[in-house]
Amino acid sequence: MLLSNDHAIAVLDGFPVTPGHSLIVTRRHIASLFEATGEEQAALFDLLARVRQLLLFPGTAGAGALPDGFNIGINDGREAGQTVMHLHVHLIPRYAGDTEDPRGGVRWIMPVKAPYWKKGAVAL
Repeated sequence: MLLSNDHAIAVLDGFPVTPGHSLIVTRRHIASLFEATGEEQAALFDLLARVRQLLLFPGTAGAGALPDGFNIGINDGREAGQTVMHLHVHLIPRYAGDTEDPRGGVRWIMPVKAPYWKKGAVAL
């Protein structure tokens, strides 16, 4: 375990996408973010911020190098890709060069829609 609070724990992912990939998991067994109380949601995001801080220091939490960015994700429901039916938040450190073109980030769950900038859309 990396960190914990009254409502959640943070652990390294067993099948990391990148070094330092972490999960923030509710203590109470619920499947969806929308089942979590406001206090539980706050606890998840508290740990999310604290784990990020850990990863910003070399050699901590299994990372080694300093992340250049982060992807944060929740798969909420089977159709959204959730395979473990216990609420957890992914914190995925990103490193320069870890993929050829990181633009689109989480939008790559629908590859045909990911490169929206190529279709003349205005990027936010």
